[in-house]
Amino acid sequence: MIRIGCHLSPSKGLLRMGQDALSIRANTFQFFLRNPRGSKAKALDQEDAAALMALLRERDMLPIVAHAPYTLNPCAADPRVQEFAAMAMGDDLVRMGSFPGNLYNFHPGSHVGQGSEAGIEKTAALLNTLLKPDTAATVLIETMAGQGSEIGGTFEEMGEILRRVELQEKVGVCLDTCHVFAAGYDIVYDLNGVLEQFDRHIGLDRLKALHVNDSLFPLESHKDRHAPIGKGCIGLDALLALVNHPALTQLPMILETPQEDLSGYAREIGLLLGEAVDNL
Repeated sequence: MIRIGCHLSPSKGLLRMGQDALSIRANTFQFFLRNPRGSKAKALDQEDAAALMALLRERDMLPIVAHAPYTLNPCAADPRVQEFAAMAMGDDLVRMGSFPGNLYNFHPGSHVGQGSEAGIEKTAALLNTLLKPDTAATVLIETMAGQGSEIGGTFEEMGEILRRVELQEKVGVCLDTCHVFAAGYDIVYDLNGVLEQFDRHIGLDRLKALHVNDSLFPLESHKDRHAPIGKGCIGLDALLALVNHPALTQLPMILETPQEDLSGYAREIGLLLGEAVDNL
């Protein structure tokens, strides 16, 4: 069974998110714990969180993924930017106590002229500061497209970050299909080879979730621009092969494609389940 869902908004309530996921036949989903472009976070309604967790257990929709805000830069040169990353991620991980056993995903950041080695060291150091034996979530580092001074655009860099984390059981990886394709990993014509490289440098046992997105730009463009499923440079056939790969089928797969409403995600879930959908 493919475990697939999309990014949902908690603005109408946590339980409502789970109900919205079910309405489009999703059996997992992703959400933000705070404003994705800012720093504000509303207090969690613990009764609502408990109701959501009960629904997820009842309908076999676990694990779900929480996503850190895009404004985080864990390896920034500016100490104030680093302090914000520590504050926001630290608070988010406390909030994940209301969703025990689930996943928390973040972008590893941009070294902004310091060099990749300094960026890798700073991101790993932040994880070592924040992660505790009782941290309720597994923290996932997301693979990146290698834009500008981003770290995490190669499997080697991802592996280096992970190896420097002290609490190994608390960390994993989220592979974004658009990002790795843009970074130069040919998941269209050499998916098995890409997974072999991932296993060599990171370890497939570290792979805990997927972001399933088509790419607006071609292989090795180093441009992070998601496209709807089947309407980009990766294409439907390659993404169908990926979501049905035996090494990946049990992982939560999250759609982050540009859509106007839930009906678009419902259509894409149908496509990835192998159903014929008109007007691709």
